[in-house]
Amino acid sequence: MGRVGALIGVPGALAWSKEGHVMTCQIAQALLEAEASEAVNHLLPDYAKGDCHDPHGVHDMCVAGAIKNFTSQLMHYTEGTSDRRYNMTEALLFLSHFVGDIHQPMHVGFTTDEGGNTIELRWFRHKSNLHHVWDREIILTALADYYDKDVSLLLQDIERNYTDGIWSDDVSSWKNCNDISRCINNWAKESIQIACKWGYEGVEPGTTLADDYFDSRMPFVMERIAQGGIRLAMILNKVFADSEEGFATAT
Repeated sequence: MGRVGALIGVPGALAWSKEGHVMTCQIAQALLEAEASEAVNHLLPDYAKGDCHDPHGVHDMCVAGAIKNFTSQLMHYTEGTSDRRYNMTEALLFLSHFVGDIHQPMHVGFTTDEGGNTIELRWFRHKSNLHHVWDREIILTALADYYDKDVSLLLQDIERNYTDGIWSDDVSSWKNCNDISRCINNWAKESIQIACKWGYEGVEPGTTLADDYFDSRMPFVMERIAQGGIRLAMILNKVFADSEEGFATAT
């Protein structure tokens, strides 16, 4: 599963930063059941090569539709032949990427400003934009200020928070999903609410965002990464694990 992070973190394929996507996939990896882990390891190439950006007409695909589409493709994994193995691998990679995407609040931000991409501002002392702040700046600032730039230490904190910390009571509701279409829409709504209340609030073009914005928004970024990883594992376990549990709607 770590190799998923290696591919989806290449330039041109970023939604969360490389660090955000890698943490999402590592959280999911730790929560995979044995059958799902075996399927994932079978589908992933030994070396992730190339750029996971817009192949085969994925450009401008609705993220919610993409998650549903790639989940549906993976549901046919056990029926697949060697001719379809590459497509299954691609479906797994894109699913991992888009589940991360939909949990980044600015990815469902306003189309008029391209999810904050056109809102130019300063992040502490350097130029940035609002979308990039949520993609990368908050994560990198947290790593520099609190974790000695070590992603594994930040990941440990996130894992503690959902195993026996402040989010532990919420995990069962996070991964409760019988209808994939409805779940995806709910995840998008969560991101929209965060974007409106915490992403755009108090932000104007040319403003400088610093400690107050970072301190109040960082917990949401960490929680969304956790939710993305837990929900990715839930999907893969339902798709691959030898279980009667599945999705009511996956087509």
